[in-house]
Amino acid sequence: MTYTHFNQLHFGETAVLIANVWDVPSALAAKHAGFNAIGTSSAAVAAQFGYEDGESMPFETLLMVVERILVNTDLPLTVDLESGYSDDPEAVAANIMRLANLGVVGINIEDSKVNNGTRVLKSADEFARFLSHIQQVLKQHNCDVFINVRTDTYILECDDTLQETIKRGQLYQAVGATGLFVPCITDLNEISKVGECVSLPLNVMCMPDLADFDTLAKLGVNRISMGNFVFEKHQTNLSTLLSTINKQKRFTALFG
Repeated sequence: MTYTHFNQLHFGETAVLIANVWDVPSALAAKHAGFNAIGTSSAAVAAQFGYEDGESMPFETLLMVVERILVNTDLPLTVDLESGYSDDPEAVAANIMRLANLGVVGINIEDSKVNNGTRVLKSADEFARFLSHIQQVLKQHNCDVFINVRTDTYILECDDTLQETIKRGQLYQAVGATGLFVPCITDLNEISKVGECVSLPLNVMCMPDLADFDTLAKLGVNRISMGNFVFEKHQTNLSTLLSTINKQKRFTALFG
């Protein structure tokens, strides 16, 4: 699927549901389950190779995973690029173009950074300039990619969270973002307010108290993703299965 088709998914009557995957089997499971699009979870991809989330995994490893997923499924794939794997906008643009050349239709890039194990929010103005530079380079190379900008205002519970989110969303929209991702927002009034004040397609993430998909769509949500939660549940189920086999000293749990 092309960038144009992927972009159009965000403007349908229902929100596009993104299955967050980490390898070929999880991508194929999403396809067989009827999903229209998939996205990598940076934390899940890193975990399967024994890395911490936060760009501790080499970019080349991410490229390898992405390439194998694309070879094995025709679902549109958007990639969690975290902070871009560089502080240099030219280098980030180059990373995005490498992904696009593989067939990736979109990326997530976040306005926070992990420093010495602590996540901090970047200056909104500085990040907007950073994003603008990236977009300029992509345009120069005729590279069309859905740039889903993740703002971590709710993750980090910054002061005046709602107003700061709206301010950042409007700033990022002005410099060419394609979508706005606000993880950890769950309050229905606040979701509605962000949707009213920022024209970009709005992406929210799986949370324990998040409303059902129809309610979210009526509030103006265009995209719903799952973060690392499916991977974590998958690992919990695997651990439970292996523990059961070890305790029972038989394989009944595998075939029941």
